[in-house]
Amino acid sequence: MYQQMIFVNLATADVDASKKFFTELGYTINPQFSTDDCACVVISDTIVAMLLGKERYADFTEKEIADSTKTSEVLICLSAESREKVDELVDRAVAAGGTANADVQDHGHMYGRSFDDLDGHSWEVVWMDPAAVQG
Repeated sequence: MYQQMIFVNLATADVDASKKFFTELGYTINPQFSTDDCACVVISDTIVAMLLGKERYADFTEKEIADSTKTSEVLICLSAESREKVDELVDRAVAAGGTANADVQDHGHMYGRSFDDLDGHSWEVVWMDPAAVQG
């Protein structure tokens, strides 16, 4: 059965620094789709982040590229298998040079934290109790 994928394309000021940041979070770089001005970060079998140097990103849009350190252009949310995995990923992001955002969101059945990557893109990491999701 076909599984639809998502490719999140994000502008980055420094492709090499972004590669290092995301590999420190435990993700891999797919060299087949990476170049000097683009990094293909494999988050899962169906989620890929394409980190594009700003000049390369501009090849795909006529719009002004948002300064993600000042403007929120997107909130990217990743699921985690447990509360501990939420904390682990956000803590690794901060240790790798990212910035923790906001307070912990703990609603009992749902737990989340967030961070900004090196370019200011906001990433949320959320765990949801499977029993609550099933209704």
